[in-house]
Amino acid sequence: MEQNINKLKLLLSEALPGEDAQYMMAPLQRSKQSVHELPESEYRKSAVIILICSDANGHLYIPLTERFAYDGVHSGQVSLPGGKFEESDLDHATTALRECFEEIGIERDAIEILGELTPLYIPVSKYLVRPIVGYCKTPNPDLLKNPREVKHIGKLYLNELTNENIVRTGNITLRDKQKIQAPYFAVQDLKVWGATAMILSEFKTLLKTIS
Repeated sequence: MEQNINKLKLLLSEALPGEDAQYMMAPLQRSKQSVHELPESEYRKSAVIILICSDANGHLYIPLTERFAYDGVHSGQVSLPGGKFEESDLDHATTALRECFEEIGIERDAIEILGELTPLYIPVSKYLVRPIVGYCKTPNPDLLKNPREVKHIGKLYLNELTNENIVRTGNITLRDKQKIQAPYFAVQDLKVWGATAMILSEFKTLLKTIS
């Protein structure tokens, strides 16, 4: 396991799969938009964390958070722990670590930052997301959901993520009851789609290069 974590850390320091890998899981009607074309005044800064954890049997997984239904564009969606950048944050990794603790209760001291994936712009909320990749050094950590923010914590095992059988395409019901066609990862009874699926798609591409 340690050897693979070190390989992943090295890969994250090199050229990334980038937007091509992200857009393999983009909603079918989404046009490709490079973040490099966006002026800073057009977006809000945010960060999420792909946190690699181990369960009681040593199997590696990524915690996912299911949101409560609320009056917002991301109502009820499945996401990675994360949130908006605060002025007091030193950098995007600080944002991701802070939000990780707030949402699922894992202390920042328990996390080793491995690197960062390609930024992704979310048009409906105007967030530019920096995906941070981390490794939880505490085996089988207690995941404590924030009762105000998180309805459910799911686990996406790495061997599931690299299995093409969990990739589906179908109708996704939006907050306004409209339906769109989008690819998604079927994780237990969760549909992981949109920005979260696009971020995980790039991560999946990296994972598949590690033998």
